[in-house]
Amino acid sequence: MKALITGASGQLGRALCSLVPATWQVDAVDRNALDLADTRAVGETVRAGRYDVVFNAAAYTAVDKAESEEDVALAVNAGAVGAMAEALRETGGQLVHVSTDFVFDGSSSRAYRPQDVRNPISAYGRTKAAGEDAAGPDALIVRTAWVYAAGGGNFVRTMLRLMRERDELRVVTDQIGAPTYAPGLAATLLGLLDAGARGTFHYSDAGVASWYDFAVAIHEESRALGLLERDVAIIPIPASAYPTPAARPAFSLLDSSATRDVLHDRPPHWRINLRTMLKEESALA
Repeated sequence: MKALITGASGQLGRALCSLVPATWQVDAVDRNALDLADTRAVGETVRAGRYDVVFNAAAYTAVDKAESEEDVALAVNAGAVGAMAEALRETGGQLVHVSTDFVFDGSSSRAYRPQDVRNPISAYGRTKAAGEDAAGPDALIVRTAWVYAAGGGNFVRTMLRLMRERDELRVVTDQIGAPTYAPGLAATLLGLLDAGARGTFHYSDAGVASWYDFAVAIHEESRALGLLERDVAIIPIPASAYPTPAARPAFSLLDSSATRDVLHDRPPHWRINLRTMLKEESALA
Protein backbone atom coordinates (compact mmCIF):
# COMPACT_ATOMS: atom_id res chain seq x y z
CA MET A 1 0.00 0.00 0.00
CA LYS A 2 1.32 3.41 -0.97
CA ALA A 3 -0.08 6.39 0.94
CA LEU A 4 0.24 10.16 1.03
CA ILE A 5 -0.45 11.95 4.31
CA THR A 6 -0.90 15.72 4.14
CA GLY A 7 -0.65 17.84 7.28
CA ALA A 8 2.02 15.46 8.55
CA SER A 9 3.32 17.90 11.17
CA GLY A 10 -0.15 18.48 12.64
CA GLN A 11 -1.87 16.59 15.43
CA LEU A 12 -3.82 14.19 13.22
CA GLY A 13 -1.01 13.85 10.68
CA ARG A 14 1.45 12.80 13.36
CA ALA A 15 -1.04 10.30 14.77
CA LEU A 16 -1.61 8.80 11.32
CA CYS A 17 2.11 8.52 10.68
CA SER A 18 2.53 6.61 13.94
CA LEU A 19 -0.37 4.21 13.29
CA VAL A 20 -0.10 3.25 9.60
CA PRO A 21 1.17 -0.32 9.11
CA ALA A 22 4.94 -0.63 8.90
CA THR A 23 4.55 -2.46 5.59
CA TRP A 24 3.08 0.63 3.89
CA GLN A 25 5.13 3.02 1.81
CA VAL A 26 4.23 6.45 3.18
CA ASP A 27 4.98 9.93 1.89
CA ALA A 28 4.23 12.41 4.68
CA VAL A 29 4.18 16.10 3.75
CA ASP A 30 3.54 19.34 5.61
CA ARG A 31 2.88 22.84 4.29
CA ASN A 32 6.58 23.39 3.65
CA ALA A 33 6.74 20.37 1.36
CA LEU A 34 3.38 20.88 -0.36
CA ASP A 35 1.45 24.16 -0.46
CA LEU A 36 -2.21 23.14 -0.58
CA ALA A 37 -3.15 26.57 -1.88
CA ASP A 38 -1.31 25.60 -5.09
CA THR A 39 -3.89 23.27 -6.63
CA ARG A 40 -1.72 22.51 -9.66
CA ALA A 41 1.12 21.32 -7.42
CA VAL A 42 -1.33 19.25 -5.37
CA GLY A 43 -2.70 17.50 -8.45
CA GLU A 44 0.76 16.88 -9.89
CA THR A 45 2.00 15.43 -6.59
CA VAL A 46 -0.91 12.99 -6.32
CA ARG A 47 -0.65 11.93 -9.97
CA ALA A 48 3.09 11.43 -9.82
CA GLY A 49 2.88 9.39 -6.62
CA ARG A 50 0.18 7.06 -7.93
CA TYR A 51 -1.02 6.57 -4.38
CA ASP A 52 -3.41 3.87 -3.28
CA VAL A 53 -4.75 6.26 -0.64
CA VAL A 54 -4.40 9.94 0.22
CA PHE A 55 -5.18 11.00 3.79
CA ASN A 56 -5.96 14.71 3.71
CA ALA A 57 -5.23 15.67 7.30
CA ALA A 58 -4.35 19.27 6.41
CA ALA A 59 -6.66 22.28 6.40
CA TYR A 60 -6.89 26.02 6.84
CA THR A 61 -8.18 26.03 10.41
CA ALA A 62 -7.80 29.66 11.52
CA VAL A 63 -11.55 30.07 12.06
CA ASP A 64 -11.59 33.79 12.80
CA LYS A 65 -8.92 34.72 10.27
CA ALA A 66 -10.91 32.93 7.56
CA GLU A 67 -13.54 35.66 7.82
CA SER A 68 -11.11 38.03 6.10
CA GLU A 69 -9.23 35.39 4.09
CA GLU A 70 -12.05 33.24 2.76
CA ASP A 71 -10.43 32.99 -0.66
CA VAL A 72 -7.25 31.54 0.85
CA ALA A 73 -9.23 29.19 3.09
CA LEU A 74 -11.31 28.09 0.10
CA ALA A 75 -8.19 27.29 -1.93
CA VAL A 76 -6.82 25.05 0.82
CA ASN A 77 -10.05 23.54 2.15
CA ALA A 78 -11.79 22.97 -1.20
CA GLY A 79 -9.49 23.67 -4.14
CA ALA A 80 -6.80 21.28 -2.95
CA VAL A 81 -9.39 18.62 -2.15
CA GLY A 82 -10.83 18.84 -5.65
CA ALA A 83 -7.34 18.53 -7.13
CA MET A 84 -6.68 15.43 -5.03
CA ALA A 85 -10.01 13.85 -5.98
CA GLU A 86 -9.51 14.52 -9.69
CA ALA A 87 -6.00 13.08 -9.67
CA LEU A 88 -7.10 10.00 -7.75
CA ARG A 89 -9.94 9.35 -10.19
CA GLU A 90 -7.29 9.20 -12.91
CA THR A 91 -4.89 6.95 -11.02
CA GLY A 92 -7.43 4.79 -9.18
CA GLY A 93 -6.57 5.76 -5.60
CA GLN A 94 -8.81 6.46 -2.60
CA LEU A 95 -9.27 9.84 -0.89
CA VAL A 96 -9.77 9.98 2.89
CA HIS A 97 -10.75 13.54 3.77
CA VAL A 98 -11.29 15.07 7.22
CA SER A 99 -14.05 17.64 7.69
CA THR A 100 -15.65 19.46 10.61
CA ASP A 101 -18.70 20.05 12.76
CA PHE A 102 -18.61 23.67 11.54
CA VAL A 103 -20.56 22.66 8.42
CA PHE A 104 -23.64 22.74 10.70
CA ASP A 105 -25.35 25.83 12.11
CA GLY A 106 -25.77 24.52 15.67
CA SER A 107 -29.57 24.75 15.80
CA SER A 108 -30.21 21.01 16.19
CA SER A 109 -31.81 19.58 19.32
CA ARG A 110 -29.97 16.25 18.88
CA ALA A 111 -26.53 15.09 17.79
CA TYR A 112 -25.91 15.71 14.10
CA ARG A 113 -26.07 12.70 11.79
CA PRO A 114 -23.94 12.46 8.65
CA GLN A 115 -26.95 12.93 6.37
CA ASP A 116 -28.26 16.05 8.13
CA VAL A 117 -28.53 19.25 6.10
CA ARG A 118 -25.46 21.46 6.28
CA ASN A 119 -25.80 25.17 6.94
CA PRO A 120 -22.42 26.68 7.86
CA ILE A 121 -22.48 30.05 9.61
CA SER A 122 -18.82 31.01 9.15
CA ALA A 123 -16.36 31.37 6.30
CA TYR A 124 -14.39 28.43 7.67
CA GLY A 125 -17.53 26.28 7.72
CA ARG A 126 -18.44 27.29 4.17
CA THR A 127 -14.99 26.36 2.86
CA LYS A 128 -15.07 23.00 4.60
CA ALA A 129 -18.52 22.26 3.19
CA ALA A 130 -17.17 23.13 -0.26
CA GLY A 131 -14.31 20.72 0.42
CA GLU A 132 -16.76 17.91 1.11
CA ASP A 133 -18.45 18.60 -2.21
CA ALA A 134 -15.09 18.69 -3.99
CA ALA A 135 -14.09 15.32 -2.50
CA GLY A 136 -16.91 13.67 -4.43
CA PRO A 137 -19.11 10.63 -3.80
CA ASP A 138 -16.28 8.09 -3.93
CA ALA A 139 -14.31 9.66 -1.08
CA LEU A 140 -14.35 8.66 2.56
CA ILE A 141 -15.21 11.84 4.49
CA VAL A 142 -15.03 11.93 8.28
CA ARG A 143 -16.31 14.95 10.18
CA THR A 144 -14.82 15.59 13.60
CA ALA A 145 -14.53 18.32 16.25
CA TRP A 146 -12.34 19.78 19.01
CA VAL A 147 -9.25 17.79 18.03
CA TYR A 148 -6.32 17.68 20.46
CA ALA A 149 -3.14 15.70 21.15
CA ALA A 150 -0.03 15.94 23.28
CA GLY A 151 2.53 18.36 21.91
CA GLY A 152 0.08 20.05 19.53
CA GLY A 153 -1.54 23.45 19.33
CA ASN A 154 -4.97 22.96 20.89
CA PHE A 155 -7.44 23.98 23.60
CA VAL A 156 -5.98 21.63 26.21
CA ARG A 157 -2.45 22.99 25.95
CA THR A 158 -3.72 26.58 25.78
CA MET A 159 -5.69 26.04 28.97
CA LEU A 160 -2.66 24.50 30.68
CA ARG A 161 -0.55 27.51 29.78
CA LEU A 162 -3.17 30.00 30.96
CA MET A 163 -3.80 28.08 34.18
CA ARG A 164 -0.10 28.40 34.99
CA GLU A 165 -0.14 32.12 34.23
CA ARG A 166 -3.42 33.31 35.76
CA ASP A 167 -5.49 32.99 38.91
CA GLU A 168 -8.81 33.00 37.05
CA LEU A 169 -10.08 31.95 33.63
CA ARG A 170 -13.40 32.71 31.95
CA VAL A 171 -14.58 29.98 29.58
CA VAL A 172 -17.65 29.75 27.33
CA THR A 173 -20.34 27.45 28.66
CA ASP A 174 -23.04 27.62 25.96
CA GLN A 175 -21.18 26.01 23.05
CA ILE A 176 -21.73 22.26 23.22
CA GLY A 177 -19.96 19.39 21.49
CA ALA A 178 -17.37 16.72 22.29
CA PRO A 179 -13.56 16.64 22.23
CA THR A 180 -11.65 14.31 19.91
CA TYR A 181 -8.31 12.71 20.78
CA ALA A 182 -6.26 12.70 17.56
CA PRO A 183 -4.90 9.13 17.89
CA GLY A 184 -8.47 7.84 18.22
CA LEU A 185 -9.49 9.75 15.10
CA ALA A 186 -6.48 8.40 13.21
CA ALA A 187 -7.35 4.82 14.21
CA THR A 188 -10.93 5.40 13.06
CA LEU A 189 -9.81 6.67 9.64
CA LEU A 190 -7.65 3.59 9.16
CA GLY A 191 -10.42 1.30 10.36
CA LEU A 192 -13.03 2.79 8.03
CA LEU A 193 -10.62 2.60 5.12
CA ASP A 194 -9.87 -1.05 5.88
CA ALA A 195 -13.61 -1.77 6.05
CA GLY A 196 -14.10 -0.29 2.57
CA ALA A 197 -16.31 2.51 3.86
CA ARG A 198 -17.25 5.34 1.48
CA GLY A 199 -19.36 8.43 1.98
CA THR A 200 -19.65 10.66 5.06
CA PHE A 201 -19.14 9.55 8.66
CA HIS A 202 -18.76 11.24 12.04
CA TYR A 203 -16.25 10.69 14.82
CA SER A 204 -15.57 12.24 18.20
CA ASP A 205 -14.97 10.80 21.65
CA ALA A 206 -17.98 9.57 23.60
CA GLY A 207 -19.88 11.96 25.83
CA VAL A 208 -20.81 15.61 25.63
CA ALA A 209 -19.24 18.80 26.98
CA SER A 210 -19.17 22.55 26.85
CA TRP A 211 -15.84 24.35 26.57
CA TYR A 212 -16.32 25.19 30.25
CA ASP A 213 -16.79 21.50 31.12
CA PHE A 214 -13.67 20.67 29.14
CA ALA A 215 -11.66 23.36 30.93
CA VAL A 216 -12.81 22.17 34.37
CA ALA A 217 -11.79 18.61 33.50
CA ILE A 218 -8.41 19.79 32.23
CA HIS A 219 -7.86 21.58 35.54
CA GLU A 220 -8.90 18.62 37.68
CA GLU A 221 -6.92 16.01 35.73
CA SER A 222 -3.84 18.24 35.52
CA ARG A 223 -3.89 18.87 39.26
CA ALA A 224 -4.14 15.13 39.91
CA LEU A 225 -1.13 14.47 37.66
CA GLY A 226 0.94 17.30 39.10
CA LEU A 227 0.94 19.34 35.89
CA LEU A 228 -0.51 22.28 37.82
CA GLU A 229 0.83 23.37 41.20
CA ARG A 230 -2.21 25.36 42.33
CA ASP A 231 -5.94 25.68 41.87
CA VAL A 232 -7.29 28.18 39.36
CA ALA A 233 -10.83 29.59 39.37
CA ILE A 234 -12.72 28.78 36.16
CA ILE A 235 -15.71 31.03 35.57
CA PRO A 236 -18.49 30.05 33.11
CA ILE A 237 -19.49 32.79 30.68
CA PRO A 238 -21.89 32.97 27.71
CA ALA A 239 -20.44 33.14 24.20
CA SER A 240 -21.91 36.64 23.92
CA ALA A 241 -19.39 37.78 26.55
CA TYR A 242 -16.52 36.60 24.35
CA PRO A 243 -17.29 37.94 20.85
CA THR A 244 -15.23 36.61 17.93
CA PRO A 245 -15.09 37.55 14.22
CA ALA A 246 -16.51 34.16 13.21
CA ALA A 247 -19.82 32.77 14.40
CA ARG A 248 -19.60 29.33 15.97
CA PRO A 249 -22.34 26.69 16.23
CA ALA A 250 -23.87 26.68 19.71
CA PHE A 251 -24.48 22.92 19.51
CA SER A 252 -22.34 20.73 17.27
CA LEU A 253 -22.37 17.30 18.89
CA LEU A 254 -21.76 14.63 16.24
CA ASP A 255 -23.65 11.32 16.09
CA SER A 256 -20.97 8.67 15.52
CA SER A 257 -23.29 5.64 15.62
CA ALA A 258 -22.91 4.84 11.90
CA THR A 259 -19.14 4.80 12.35
CA ARG A 260 -19.43 2.51 15.34
CA ASP A 261 -21.72 0.18 13.36
CA VAL A 262 -19.02 -0.24 10.73
CA LEU A 263 -16.16 -0.70 13.18
CA HIS A 264 -18.09 -2.66 15.83
CA ASP A 265 -16.53 -0.73 18.68
CA ARG A 266 -17.16 2.12 21.07
CA PRO A 267 -14.90 5.13 21.53
CA PRO A 268 -13.73 5.94 25.06
CA HIS A 269 -15.37 8.78 26.95
CA TRP A 270 -13.61 12.06 26.25
CA ARG A 271 -12.43 12.38 29.84
CA ILE A 272 -10.57 9.06 29.63
CA ASN A 273 -8.76 10.21 26.51
CA LEU A 274 -8.03 13.57 28.12
CA ARG A 275 -6.31 11.75 31.00
CA THR A 276 -4.26 9.72 28.51
CA MET A 277 -3.21 12.86 26.64
CA LEU A 278 -2.22 14.68 29.83
CA LYS A 279 -0.05 11.74 30.91
CA GLU A 280 1.69 11.99 27.53
CA GLU A 281 2.02 15.75 28.00
CA SER A 282 3.57 15.16 31.41
CA ALA A 283 6.12 12.80 29.85
CA LEU A 284 6.97 15.39 27.20
CA ALA A 285 7.49 18.06 29.86
